[in-house]
Amino acid sequence: MIKKRLLGLLSQSKKYIYFQVLWQWLSLLCQILVTGSVSMLLEQAVFWQVTAASALTWGGLALGAIALRFVCDRQASFASYRASVDVKRVLRDRIYEKLLRLGASYREKTATSEVVQMAAEGVEQLETYFGRYLAQLFYSLLAPVTLFAVLSFVSWRASLVLLVCVPLIPISIVAVQKFARRLLAKYWGIYTELGDSFLENLQGLTTLKIYQADEEKAREMDQESQKFRRVTMKVLTMQLNSTSVMDIIAYGGAAVGMIVTLSQFMEGKVSVHGALMLILLSSEFFIPLRLLGSFFHIAMNGMAVSDRIFALLDLPEPEEKELLLDGKNMDITFSGVRFSYEKSREILKGVDMVFPAGSFTSIVGASGCGKSTAAAILMGRNRGYEGSVTIGGRKLSQVREDSLMEQITLVSHNSYLFKGTVESNLRMGKASATQEEMKKALEMVNLWGFLAAQQGLLTPILEKGSNLSGGQCQRLAIARALLADTPVYIFDEATSNIDAESEAMIMDVIRTLAETRTVLLISHRLANVVGSDRIYMMKDGDIAETGTHEMLLAQDGAYAKLYRAQMELEEYGREVCA
Repeated sequence: MIKKRLLGLLSQSKKYIYFQVLWQWLSLLCQILVTGSVSMLLEQAVFWQVTAASALTWGGLALGAIALRFVCDRQASFASYRASVDVKRVLRDRIYEKLLRLGASYREKTATSEVVQMAAEGVEQLETYFGRYLAQLFYSLLAPVTLFAVLSFVSWRASLVLLVCVPLIPISIVAVQKFARRLLAKYWGIYTELGDSFLENLQGLTTLKIYQADEEKAREMDQESQKFRRVTMKVLTMQLNSTSVMDIIAYGGAAVGMIVTLSQFMEGKVSVHGALMLILLSSEFFIPLRLLGSFFHIAMNGMAVSDRIFALLDLPEPEEKELLLDGKNMDITFSGVRFSYEKSREILKGVDMVFPAGSFTSIVGASGCGKSTAAAILMGRNRGYEGSVTIGGRKLSQVREDSLMEQITLVSHNSYLFKGTVESNLRMGKASATQEEMKKALEMVNLWGFLAAQQGLLTPILEKGSNLSGGQCQRLAIARALLADTPVYIFDEATSNIDAESEAMIMDVIRTLAETRTVLLISHRLANVVGSDRIYMMKDGDIAETGTHEMLLAQDGAYAKLYRAQMELEEYGREVCA
């Protein structure tokens, strides 16, 4: 039950574990001294031999030992605290640092909900492992040997019987360890699955309500909860049964020791003082191991969690990249790029695209044709692609992620707004932005007028910008992107799911930005891409057509048909509204 790698990861806690064992051992010596002093006084009382001097001596010794034991127990508790105080911080730092090294594509290898659960409750379980279990393990080995060494001078036979019974408790622990490990691994797996489902359903609750699918999801959650309840009851049953076995061994062993002591006393081989010491201290042989057993199941749960944490920490990391982008000559080229989320379904099928520096290029096509996948590859989120992607002649696969983020800004249809203020969200784009720069960015997206009537830059923003309209959220996200002031901007369906007025404002900003920056626009609405220098029409993961708007209309292909269909639909909508 000692995981060397875990101890190595948190080596700074080792000394406090040793201190905790030391203070517990000193506390045991004090307990022996108290018991010996009280036993001596009782023996003298039985034979009417108590004197003022002896009462003062033995009583004072007992009181002094009690006071010293109190100090030792306090120090042991403090050492326990110190042993576990850094566990949460260190482990969470390691998990966070690992996610940073995995980069934006970490979700390809692990679920966000599992990471959250490991970093929250999982780390709490390991805090108990370090703060209580490890020290108790070593102390449980030391205490019986110490008691035997002291009490063997009183009665080696009774002491030996007590010592021989002690190993029965760890034997019972070992007996259930393999079964417990499998059961707790299953328990943790079901727990993370339940948490994943809960998080997904909570995030999509509005959609579930709209489609009246919440009852069905509630039934599914009930089934998963029942599955979790059953495995939880199995864990509790295992804990109860193993605890009962350890109690029987502990009390039975102490009883056997007491019987031997009384028989020795009846034969006159042990004095009253010695018999009292053996009877009063017999339970101390077993209490440390019994307490260890109570920590055992928490420790096993911690072990199951540590396996998952180490599985995360052992995930292969992208090779260290050395190339940096200087922001100059930011020509972007896709050559024969293939990508698939699943081996059986290819999303991009040998795509060739060119985005010259300073150009305004658009990618259009039906949903699922691979538009956003291409953008995700360019942003480093999808790494397992085949073919070649270059930026300014440098291979994307060799460009450092931080350098890539410094030169390219992505604005998607669901750009995240954090709880805080307008200013705190804008400063993510540029930490050193002045008040005037932030106001100018907000004016460019026509949002400052609304915010000025509120609290200006200090206007509160709720989680995901839930106190703003969809259009306002998107304009704030674009204002944040403008402050980043990068050479390349990618707008991935940035105008979807918002009102026509907000869409027109956003497209004005994008067209203005395209005059001085490289802009890649991904849009389902072809009216937005009319002014593009080049348009790529994608279909089923490949480039079906390419050219300017006028050229594609002249070809009378898929682009022209889709454009005319959209225009007719929009015209019909205007007539109906009129």
